[in-house]
Amino acid sequence: MDRDQRSTRTINLGLFANILLSALKTIAGIFGHSPALLADGINSCSDVAYYVVVKIFMHHARKPADPEHPYGHRQLESIAAIVVGAFIITTGIAIFWESINKVYDFFQIGGEDWQSSDFVIYIAIFTFVLKIFLFYFTRLNCRKTQNPTLKALQNDHLNDIMAALAVLIGVLLRRVGYAWMDPAAGALVAIYIFKTGIGIVVETASDLMAAFPDDKFKHTVYAIALDVPGVRRIDDLGLHRFGPYYNVIMTIAVDGRISVDDGHGIADEIEHKLRDRYPEGLRQVHVHYHPDVPQKKESPDA
Repeated sequence: MDRDQRSTRTINLGLFANILLSALKTIAGIFGHSPALLADGINSCSDVAYYVVVKIFMHHARKPADPEHPYGHRQLESIAAIVVGAFIITTGIAIFWESINKVYDFFQIGGEDWQSSDFVIYIAIFTFVLKIFLFYFTRLNCRKTQNPTLKALQNDHLNDIMAALAVLIGVLLRRVGYAWMDPAAGALVAIYIFKTGIGIVVETASDLMAAFPDDKFKHTVYAIALDVPGVRRIDDLGLHRFGPYYNVIMTIAVDGRISVDDGHGIADEIEHKLRDRYPEGLRQVHVHYHPDVPQKKESPDA
């Protein structure tokens, strides 16, 4: 199974699960009198919406390179992750506002002290178990594909796990006389959801702005290049992320007495070693070489 197939399968499974959960949690939240579960159901409804958007982006991201997009369309994966983060932020704000209003109404107006039905607890437990499975399934495929969209979806599944726990805690506290804790739990979940959305947007935005990769990757590229016979030093190294891939542009110094063919041979060997080390992670490798001419020392009398 290739990278695109893994990503598509993971997204389709998440979409189906969120359609099921959004219906169950919204209905159970309304008829089971649980503001926290209803808030979680609204979150799942928004999940369905952005999963559809993500599927559209992922479809276009698979398109091959063309004259206008010589590096392909994989940046759309990062843009899709931004979309996920934006949806999560919006959902967090909406849930927080609604939950705080319910807490305020409870203390100022007097809330109805009803008991949540057992069905609410069953739905919360079912959501918790299903989302744990989806979290680990998505994380597994994220590690295999290095798809930023799957990483964003993985974090959203973690949000839903926390939301399900908040529902359970809120319902149990309501049953022992702390009815206001149910919407308060929804507010706490909203804060966590909002924080996660901000994290997704900030991390993915760095990819779109071609931020320099982590030091481990940089040091590995340096080590591989310097290990090639004939390389005297690395004068310049440019590493740019493009979606899930990296572009490597390097300038090396070689012995000025060797032939042009020998210089090409050194550059080609560096490229081959880098592609062997990162068989699916490099989009472009360009190695420029120039003669290592010793700098003339200035005369003391000059």
